[in-house]
Amino acid sequence: MNIVLPAMGEGVIEATINKWLVSEGTMVKEDDPIVEVATDKVDSEVPSPAEGKIVSIIAREGSVIKIGEIIAILENSTTPSPEESQKVIKEVERVRETISEIKNEEKVVEVLSSDLKSRTPSGKFLSPLVRSIAARENLSYAELDTLGGTGMDGRITKDDILRVLDSRKREQSLNAVKAEKKDKKTVTPGEADEVIEMDRVRRLIADHMVLSKKTSAHVTSFIDADVTKLVNWRNSVKDKFYSAEGQKLTLTPIFIDAASRALYEFPMINISVDGNNIIKRKNINIGMATALPDGNLIVPVIKNANEKSLTGLARSVNDLAERARNNKLKPDEITGGTFTITNFGSYNNLAGTPIINQPQAAILGTGAVRKMPAVLETPDGDVIAIRHIMILSLSYDHRVIDGALAGKFLNRVKEILENYSSDLG
Repeated sequence: MNIVLPAMGEGVIEATINKWLVSEGTMVKEDDPIVEVATDKVDSEVPSPAEGKIVSIIAREGSVIKIGEIIAILENSTTPSPEESQKVIKEVERVRETISEIKNEEKVVEVLSSDLKSRTPSGKFLSPLVRSIAARENLSYAELDTLGGTGMDGRITKDDILRVLDSRKREQSLNAVKAEKKDKKTVTPGEADEVIEMDRVRRLIADHMVLSKKTSAHVTSFIDADVTKLVNWRNSVKDKFYSAEGQKLTLTPIFIDAASRALYEFPMINISVDGNNIIKRKNINIGMATALPDGNLIVPVIKNANEKSLTGLARSVNDLAERARNNKLKPDEITGGTFTITNFGSYNNLAGTPIINQPQAAILGTGAVRKMPAVLETPDGDVIAIRHIMILSLSYDHRVIDGALAGKFLNRVKEILENYSSDLG
């Protein structure tokens, strides 16, 4: 039976074959892991669909395979021999390619050659196929007249045309490379400098960040929040919470809870852009940017965050963060996000200007919570008191979210945090 690359989550259309865990001739049981594959940001294992023997590995390590394509052949009691399977596959492919080539060639000849002259100015005969290729590739009659045809009586053949086109393409590629080198800024390392090649994940992150800045008109707004009540409440319940649930209660699930409530009230922040269309997302799926031990970043997603209790959010946050650090996330656990939160405060940073996680339209940054002097209004006048203050930053796509809407949303997150209440009481 054919083993194909299975579906690996929303939006995932291909994966890279990282490492085969079996070799040809290996006996496997159903659900035994047979190969490690990598999608955009996560590595995972593909299990065997049945019990049997791996008789042929088709997808080699390092190759990029689309979902549904054959990666290996498994032999069991109902499976034809590998030789028969390969013969059938190759024959079907050969027939399809032949039919496709004939149809395309006939169509090209019919469309492009109908109004063209059959001879060059010097009288060289041009077949309908040669005329169609020349028309399609914008070869002039003067250029054709300079060719030495290799056909009978000096006739210009299809191969003669293809040689000219191949030479032209090589020249164009060489010119393009020269132009790219001329335009590209290069950095020359010094003698004592260390050159470190980006790993696969870092290259993907770099490309994603550059794409985001090119795609969206980034604007970042800031607001500070007095989270003294929130901090005091969390400190008063965290030990009881751990005893009852076996889970740590950090500030992250609280931030996610506040953001999901605000997104429910302001659904036009929970959107994506597709050309000239705005896609208003029904589900509120919040990604949480998580730093990995190797210095890279991954964004696991909590689906339908607004429908979860604080206890449920805490469980999801702790579980996803732990499995992210141990490279145990599933592909569909890092896809489908509609909004992202990144915590600058993890490293005691006050604030930051986060880059939007495409194709989303906004991202919330949470800064460090610090004790600071603040002015409080009281019945007896203003006083200065020590309060827990944090800065919230919201980067948003100004093509579709204006400053007023972003400001209202950010202020609502502040209000929820400053007056936080949960199902924990």
